[in-house]
Amino acid sequence: MPDIRYVSLSDTHFGDLGSLLTNLTDRGSAPDPSEPSPCLRQMVECLRHLIAQNQLGKRPTLILNGDILELALTTTNQAAMAFERFVELIMPQGGELFERIIYIPGNHDHHLWETARETQYIDYMTRDLPAGKYLPVPWHATNMFERGDTKPVRSHFLTSLVQRYAHLKDTVIWTAYPNFGLFDDERQKGVIFHHGHFAEPIYQLVTTFMNLVFADRQQPRQVWDIECENFAWIDFLWSVIGQSGDAGRQIGLIYEKTHDKEELRKLFYAFAHNLARQYDLPGWGDAMEEQFLKLLCDAVADRIGHVERTRTDAVLSEGTEKGLSAYLSGPLREQILVEMNGNLPREVTFVFGHTHKPFQQDSRYHGYPEWVNVYNSGGWEVDTVDPQPLHGGALVLVDEELNAVSLRMYNERADKEECLVRVDQASSTPGQENQLYDRVTQLVHPLEDPWKTFSTTVADSVSTRLRNLRTRIREMG
Repeated sequence: MPDIRYVSLSDTHFGDLGSLLTNLTDRGSAPDPSEPSPCLRQMVECLRHLIAQNQLGKRPTLILNGDILELALTTTNQAAMAFERFVELIMPQGGELFERIIYIPGNHDHHLWETARETQYIDYMTRDLPAGKYLPVPWHATNMFERGDTKPVRSHFLTSLVQRYAHLKDTVIWTAYPNFGLFDDERQKGVIFHHGHFAEPIYQLVTTFMNLVFADRQQPRQVWDIECENFAWIDFLWSVIGQSGDAGRQIGLIYEKTHDKEELRKLFYAFAHNLARQYDLPGWGDAMEEQFLKLLCDAVADRIGHVERTRTDAVLSEGTEKGLSAYLSGPLREQILVEMNGNLPREVTFVFGHTHKPFQQDSRYHGYPEWVNVYNSGGWEVDTVDPQPLHGGALVLVDEELNAVSLRMYNERADKEECLVRVDQASSTPGQENQLYDRVTQLVHPLEDPWKTFSTTVADSVSTRLRNLRTRIREMG
């Protein structure tokens, strides 16, 4: 029977108040990263139970698929300490769960990619390039596949963090961005990991703007060109604003208002009222100015409500579905072909997160020979003031033959009894065997421990964070 060789986890948002994997103070009003959260403890217990069943005794690779540290809505030290609690649970001395850790930054921890690539460039200059030689332009992406000397980039920040533990002094956390891939020996089967933010148009806003201004310019086709154009926009707004002192904290409070459209509208209306009275537009009365600004605010509030994580009516909105198709059929396919010398694996599995809404499906994408198995790993952040059944978190498991399954850990449910762990697979092709699905289904018993205790714990944790979010939003007058 197949062993688990890779475990993919995304959107933990370590350090953020809304994260189920960030420990809170007794009153729940602030993070307490001195201890792991109850939900984190139980999730790792489930992982340990599952990995212990590997028959060959090999430890798997952990793939952290973006938005692992929350750098936009909390401070670096809070996020780093919450991540440390995770490391202590998965890598205790003598009981390390994973052989290797690959980190794929998302939008909320994009700055970790910036520090990794800048460190890589400095190392290249000082180690490989004599003084006076031509300096190339810094790279904005890593290779997707590891071959020979082509490896991901060492994460200086995260590696330094974990190597403070004596028994982990040789542990390196490697960074791949924006894609990381696996392929079999015949290169006929591949699994690709990407955080998922490039499926949403807002993360390519600079490219969109440039295309509007310069209609005849060449549209970027490669992932490194897309990242080069948009990295500063992503880094500023989603990955470093939380480090801006008191302003960062206030922006974090405003961000929480986006979880409740009516509360967001009240905030915008207050802004419109104050703006109309402070700045007088020629020929307009204050009341008319205020009404005009409120109309603009309504449009902005409606637009924010269409960001993917706030859409609760479908696992993917129509716009993000189109964006995902464009990314797979365009830049992702191009990178595969470049690195595989024109060869495209017949069977491709694509794993992403970002939306906080886990699902699995097989889909057709232009340029791929067969159906693509798509897995979304959801997230561990409570995004709304009411439970949303489509929101939840999953672990995507991959075996040595690159079969994949989704271990759906939870969905937000009003009824706690419905919050049970389950195993899902993307492929619905008749006759297509997935031995990993059969194996994991045999190992996971939702009504027995550790799964049952996890489900109870996560249901309580979701309820606490829903209540806390409502309180914070309404107390912010």
